[in-house]
Amino acid sequence: MDQKTDAVIIGSGLNSLACAMVLQSRGWRVLICEQAAEIGGAVKTGAYTAEGFRHDWAAMNLSLFAGSPFFQRFQTELTAAGLSFVPAERCFATAFGDDTWLGITNDRSRNAKNISAFANNDGEAWGALGEQFPARAEHIFALLGTPFKFRPLAKILWRLWRKEGTRGALELLRFLLSSPRSWLDDTFESAQVKSTLAAWGMHLDFAPDIAGGAVFPYLEAMANQSFGMVIGEGGADTIIKAMVACIEGAGGRIWTNAPVTDVLIEGGKATGVGLADGRICQAQRAVIANVAPKHLAKLMGEETPDYQQKLKRFRHAPGTMMIHLAMEDLPDWRADPELRQFAYVHLAPDMDQMARTYQQAQAGLLPDAPVVVVGQPTAIDPSRAPEGKHVLWMQVRMVPGDIKGDAAGQISARDWQAAAEPMANRALDILERYAPGTRAKIIAQKVVTPDMLEADNPNLVGGDQICGSHHLSQHFLYRPMFGRSDGSTPIEGLFHTGAAVWPGAGTGAGAGFLLGQKLAS
Repeated sequence: MDQKTDAVIIGSGLNSLACAMVLQSRGWRVLICEQAAEIGGAVKTGAYTAEGFRHDWAAMNLSLFAGSPFFQRFQTELTAAGLSFVPAERCFATAFGDDTWLGITNDRSRNAKNISAFANNDGEAWGALGEQFPARAEHIFALLGTPFKFRPLAKILWRLWRKEGTRGALELLRFLLSSPRSWLDDTFESAQVKSTLAAWGMHLDFAPDIAGGAVFPYLEAMANQSFGMVIGEGGADTIIKAMVACIEGAGGRIWTNAPVTDVLIEGGKATGVGLADGRICQAQRAVIANVAPKHLAKLMGEETPDYQQKLKRFRHAPGTMMIHLAMEDLPDWRADPELRQFAYVHLAPDMDQMARTYQQAQAGLLPDAPVVVVGQPTAIDPSRAPEGKHVLWMQVRMVPGDIKGDAAGQISARDWQAAAEPMANRALDILERYAPGTRAKIIAQKVVTPDMLEADNPNLVGGDQICGSHHLSQHFLYRPMFGRSDGSTPIEGLFHTGAAVWPGAGTGAGAGFLLGQKLAS
């Protein structure tokens, strides 16, 4: 039986749900078709190790969502639907091999004091960054929240020029084009301070020497200091549950186990979608695809070969391996017990290691000393585990989607099924060096390899959790390609959203929010 609605949305990720809420607020009837059995894409939470232990599948930090224009617009509805955050005053830290460490909290004076312990001039530089942050953030956040079209972009650039002058505008442009290393070398003296901030670039695909990567470590550090960090109470899926409740409460429909096989196109216009079970869903106003570019190309038949070829050439970032641990207790960090209170602890002691790790993963090699991100959500939100117990959320960044070799010459496996255990042990060995005795505290564990991430969510191609490289040739007005950063396609009524579309990855729901506003205007 045919189904009719105003908009059919393919995929149920964060951007899909945000777009649906915007459209429904303007009176649209919306149907979301999700291929998996569970809503939320990479933002979900489950008992992946043992009963009573709740682990965030991929996304843990919800600060981008809490500060997003989307949340500001729908905060009342989402809070009423049960959305709840837990603030983290101690946001992130890096532990170093010499038993020193540096943590960033929401206390500016404390941060400056701790940074001054590594280099007195760096404490002064940090203080200056904090003073400048409100003015600079105004321009950066305006840019990140704007469709890359001439008129809105010109408006922002005009305001920037009026406030900062030609020199100030050019300085901001230089910063946006800078690599993490170049900006950090210009700003700080201490290698430890530089590494602590540079580690955030590895959460995207900005190794220290990649142009355009300075802005993310800067924003993460300054925003954490200014506003703190938040995680979801009970799990990151608190935002998904609330959004689903709002959508269904307003009459929207969400189908799970409903893979879309093709977009129906008649006379150059998208008219609906076909499902694997034979159902046809007609869309009277829009078909919205929250899918990786190469999958969108497959859904379109042979309608626009040049556009589809460009979609297929979209580049993905290296993969990630997740390790979920149910724990008797948090790690006993060798450097300082206070590290147990931080939301994140990065084990990425120097920028050269980060650069080497990235290049090894890009070359298809299992890194010999991968960057290990240790999330300690139960230090902030004890509700995620039985009383007195804990969970650890570990990301191993970066790893190759397809294994061509091992940089350490120790792992012979060339498929992830066989490489999972030894690579996980390599990451756990690193953790054990910084927190001896951690292995003995493990109750249960689940290793999630890049191919498992992609099998669960096809948008995570090769385990790429950010759905596409954010390097300058594929960012800003080039995301996912020139002329299509607003989610438009050559097919009338067919639109593209998700992390592959400007403004890109993260939990800010930017692409879905911008597209929803565009369609509903």
